[in-house]
Amino acid sequence: MKSIICSKPKEFLQTEAPEPRPGPEEALVRIRNIGICGTDLHAYQGQQPFFEYPRILGHELSAEVIDAGADPRLKKGDYVVINPYLKCGECIACRRGKDNCCQYMQVMGVHCDGGMRELITVPTENAIPAEGLELDQMATVECFAIGAHAVRRAGLSNKDTVAVVGAGPIGIGVIQFAKITGARVIVVDLNDQRLRFCKEILGTDATINATKCPIQSLQDLTGGDKPTTVFDVTGNKSSMEAAFEYCAPGGQLVMVGLIKGRLTFDDPHFHKHELTLKSSRNGTSEDLQQVIDAIRDGLVDTENFITHRCGFDKIVDQFEAWILPETNVIKAMVEIN
Repeated sequence: MKSIICSKPKEFLQTEAPEPRPGPEEALVRIRNIGICGTDLHAYQGQQPFFEYPRILGHELSAEVIDAGADPRLKKGDYVVINPYLKCGECIACRRGKDNCCQYMQVMGVHCDGGMRELITVPTENAIPAEGLELDQMATVECFAIGAHAVRRAGLSNKDTVAVVGAGPIGIGVIQFAKITGARVIVVDLNDQRLRFCKEILGTDATINATKCPIQSLQDLTGGDKPTTVFDVTGNKSSMEAAFEYCAPGGQLVMVGLIKGRLTFDDPHFHKHELTLKSSRNGTSEDLQQVIDAIRDGLVDTENFITHRCGFDKIVDQFEAWILPETNVIKAMVEIN
């Protein structure tokens, strides 16, 4: 069985490994598509929190069931979305239905080995049927679920004006699910190509280049009010700290991006405007199912989202290029025949 290991920052090794054997309540699946995420890129560069080497990357996965065990939902040959969040089911977060915050969370490709290999075993409950979706669409579900979860955390409505700061893949998920709520959506980013994508393909209401007075631009676009909800999806310390200034009085800031280290903010400004600060982590099974339904109903664009493709044998050659801004990657997809 072919497997690709990130042995240390900026080093991949392609190896042969024995085929895994499923245990009780596990399914054996053949990986068919791997979406390349910012987490994969950061891990490759040595910039990912909660990460140890060596590690097999890959957590945005579509797969084909080889052996479903005793699970009546699944049968051999079914195509499934893999939920990469392995929960304990017993901690206080899991007991309260917040399994995305499980105290003992193991995220495939981060805390344990992921899907850059031909075969894997997963708990059968983590194999989600997605009838009606193409294999590459299935491999976008986890990415979009992070955005869907952030939007659900924010409790948006059609009365909200939203600023999404950062138009990478996760930000694009936030944008699409914010639009589904009927909210007005403004996008802030440094990359003009991504801003054009958001305006022309996703139909956002407005875009702002972050180098050009974003606070004044947000005020101008909202009649002086500023957005009621701001999502920061950059994973950039300066941007995350500046985002406090983007919120309307009484508004909320949802931190979707993650950095290594501490953030600081002006406490008098925070209290004066009675802002609400939230974090948003991963997604739940409910969020993954919401994404599957939204893609099936044509509410989420996946075709234009996937901009680059390669076969499994080309990952090592292609991966570093996907990091470069001039490559204009939005979502790279690896296909395993």
